Amino acid sequence: AEDGIRDVAVTGVQTCALPISRAIVEAIQPGGRLIALDADPLELPRTEARFRAEGIGPEVLTTRRANFAALPQVLGELGVREVDLVLADLGVSSMQFDNPDRGFSYKGVGPLDMRMNPGRGESAASLVARTSEEELAVLLDENADEPHALVIARLLKANVPTTTHAAERVIRQGLEAALPRLDKAAIKMSVRRTFQALRVAVNDEFGALEALLRSLPHLLRPGGRVVMLTFHSGEDRRVKKAFQAGARAGLYSDAAADVVRASKAETFANRRAASAKLRWAIRSNLGR
Repeated sequence: AEDGIRDVAVTGVQTCALPISRAIVEAIQPGGRLIALDADPLELPRTEARFRAEGIGPEVLTTRRANFAALPQVLGELGVREVDLVLADLGVSSMQFDNPDRGFSYKGVGPLDMRMNPGRGESAASLVARTSEEELAVLLDENADEPHALVIARLLKANVPTTTHAAERVIRQGLEAALPRLDKAAIKMSVRRTFQALRVAVNDEFGALEALLRSLPHLLRPGGRVVMLTFHSGEDRRVKKAFQAGARAGLYSDAAADVVRASKAETFANRRAASAKLRWAIRSNLGR
């Protein structure tokens, strides 16, 4: 509040820890509002219930089920033209990863689904089944920088999996046979990258991110700030380029030259923080 921050928009709210949201609420009082977006219809109500249990009422916290790209529409519906801070957490939440029924991780057996909103779109299994081998290889390369994209695409099309364990097994066993010089660690990384690439495609994550990056400068008040947490190179590249382009165009007065990473203590407490990268930018006063 001392910095004049009043209206804050958080996208991907259920991936943010409750202490972070509590700290934001405390910082914007009195009179501030936290506008929280998340696309997951299953986890968002649970997250909101946690906030309410902490004594955060609707006059302070407003939630909407929507993804990053819908932030301008949500703010418009709420009569908010600009905000002081946008915090975008692009990661998949632990609740999603740890629920085998959602199909995000091969660590638990479940359907190969991966949809943030299970009621919309097609599952990862359906995507693999309808996509050609060539298209699938391009998808793996563009969405996850997978070096063995052609081999994995061929394996998946030859044995179209419908469960997470089946997908992991097809990739692991197939790479072991096709590329015997690969060690177990490299094969494990290829499995992880494949799951990432499919999830990004199923949820059009890059499309939503690029839409958010285009609208961001127009949603921030002069001096307003944007903070973005990314979790893989495809996301970070897009954020970095958008902030750099915005700075050259005079839309941002300053932007992070380097990423901010989790400390050793943070990574020790939460190993999933190891891949997190934080970038920030500040809205300029030009054109106002």
